[in-house]
Amino acid sequence: MDLLNPYNLQVITFIVLNGILAISIYITLMTGQLSLGHAGFMSIGAYTASILTKQADLPLFAALLLGALAAGLIALLIGAPTLKLHGLYLAIATLGFGEVVRVIMLNMEITNGALGLTGLKSIGNTLYEWQKAIGVSAQSVGVSVMQMKALLTLFFLVLLFAVILFLTLRLNRSRIGRAFEAIKADETAAKAMGLQISYYKMLAFIIGSVLAGFCGGLFAHITTTVTPDDFNYHKVVEILSFAVIGGSEIVWGPLFGALLLTSLPELLRSLAEYKMIMYGAIMVLVMAFRPHGLIAADTFQKLFRRRSKQASAAKKEEF
Repeated sequence: MDLLNPYNLQVITFIVLNGILAISIYITLMTGQLSLGHAGFMSIGAYTASILTKQADLPLFAALLLGALAAGLIALLIGAPTLKLHGLYLAIATLGFGEVVRVIMLNMEITNGALGLTGLKSIGNTLYEWQKAIGVSAQSVGVSVMQMKALLTLFFLVLLFAVILFLTLRLNRSRIGRAFEAIKADETAAKAMGLQISYYKMLAFIIGSVLAGFCGGLFAHITTTVTPDDFNYHKVVEILSFAVIGGSEIVWGPLFGALLLTSLPELLRSLAEYKMIMYGAIMVLVMAFRPHGLIAADTFQKLFRRRSKQASAAKKEEF
């Protein structure tokens, strides 16, 4: 089956991975913080997990968690001074942080400089070894070993994505989520209501950073290689585009943006080298005609209202 082609499975895997990354930028934006440091946190998570698995021979999934925690720890350290900034000042500060991280990774001996780290443990290989340990092989399922590894990686990512999305939706309905929404709507009014603005901003910033670091570790161990250029300015633009184009008011907006911007270069593969130009053109069009993104807070309400009107009109015609 063409669908089980390892390349197609990998494309779907990266769509799911970018979906998790989109949730990370959404959580940061829930408090109205425009952070451009997610590529830097991805880099921290990726290199931490890679060094732990390659040089310390730590179990893969333990290294992924430690990479995510390392990103969260760095977010805690830089969050105190940077989150006092607002708007473009915060964006510039976090963008500078990402570039500092990239340059550090580029010049450190343990990261192998510009060449990066190669030959990393593969998530697919690890999962396949576990599967063989319980007596299930690729031949018994009727697929090749490469297809089975790609399928296992995809299933693992889908499971992670489902759990993270469920927790995000629960967060939206919780007291913390309502506090995030209040701060985003009017920070002064939220402070007057007794909300600890700095605490909730820091919490959103750390959660988003932990998810970005976790995505970095996943990326490194899906591709089995990581270089500083994987997390350059283009990655910053790509992550931000998920929320800008898809919309940042509800979680489905960045997820739709991730789906669109990850699949579009594959659908237009002959124009893949012009990916950043396409991102820019789409962003300009969205800003001109859909300033709140393709999926806004009232998009589904309008859709359901239109359908109910059509249904009621159809019933009237019957009578």
